Amino acid sequence: MQRSVPDSGDSPTVLLLAGEASGDHHGAGVARALRRRLPNARLLGLGGPLMQREGVELLAGLDELAVMGFAEIVGRLEFFRDLERRITSLVWSTDLVIAIDYPGFNMRIARVAHDAGRPVLYYIAPKVWASRPGRAKRLAAVTDRVAVIFPFEVEILEAAGATVDYVGNPLLDRPDDVVDAATFHETWGLDPARPILAILPGSRKQEIERHLGLFLQAVDLVRRSRPDVQPVISRAATLPRALYRDVGCPVVDDTRALLRHARAGLVKSGTSTLEAALEGTPFVVAYRMSPLSWQIVKRVLRVKNVSLANLVAGADIVPELLQDDAVPEGLAEALSPLLDDESPEHRKQVDGLSKIRGLLGTPGASERVAELGIGLLQVRA
Repeated sequence: MQRSVPDSGDSPTVLLLAGEASGDHHGAGVARALRRRLPNARLLGLGGPLMQREGVELLAGLDELAVMGFAEIVGRLEFFRDLERRITSLVWSTDLVIAIDYPGFNMRIARVAHDAGRPVLYYIAPKVWASRPGRAKRLAAVTDRVAVIFPFEVEILEAAGATVDYVGNPLLDRPDDVVDAATFHETWGLDPARPILAILPGSRKQEIERHLGLFLQAVDLVRRSRPDVQPVISRAATLPRALYRDVGCPVVDDTRALLRHARAGLVKSGTSTLEAALEGTPFVVAYRMSPLSWQIVKRVLRVKNVSLANLVAGADIVPELLQDDAVPEGLAEALSPLLDDESPEHRKQVDGLSKIRGLLGTPGASERVAELGIGLLQVRA
């Protein structure tokens, strides 16, 4: 797909909207690609430090935006109403809207932009294959293009009337600049003779509050039979270190290196499960939310699995323990055999995870999204 690039003298205004840490990563890649192609473009919107570093003028940051669960959003309704009013007023002076995941908010902005005659590119579509299938037709009605990151999404959204492009998965765009094991151990004061258990409790404050204590209880049970194991916690760059005070084990900022050099992992459901899969690290998936949110999710969930690793593979590769099943004893029981790299459970997972990379397409997602956006700007011109 080759298109001419608008003259570099053009200075379009592009609104990029991301609301959580993974969206900040993906939005930063798109912003970087747009900057290369349209150096005079003005980029503004919602996101985090990575997008800001790529020149996006932020109207709100992740600390304000990253709210999970239906019940939890209720307490922030006034903030989101005010933010929506602010973004809506900006739409009229915008040449292109790129919405990145975060469907509860972004779908409403997409409708406003569409009604205002502004082109809308939705990157990382709402997971209509998992729940709320009615969103597929609404998405088609308020977008000009939808860029999806999983191949199985194309047929579903095209059937709803959307114009869909499979752009590959943005995780494949990352350079392979992970530090070696010796450097990683030395940097974080770890013992290279002891196996690492990677702990990924989440990238939002609410996720840390729900998962960290639970995960550490499971770790304590694991270490009763495996005292040699050294648990290491991953901290998202957007979260303050104060959330991890007195955890009793190292907290590191390099999640990818942690996953690569860990023997096994305990990972909250989300993008991090795909990150672990791509590093080939056997892991257990867990997730908890408020009881009210869980009751709602159970009613709308349309898929058997929630882990992206299992969904991409189309098989039960990694164990999933959700809500009431996510208890210390169950997590410890599922983790323990994965810490033995000779066990059948460990070997089976490694073999299953090795197939996932080939199912995700080729690198270049951010460039393809930027190219789609430029195409929409050309049509508008």
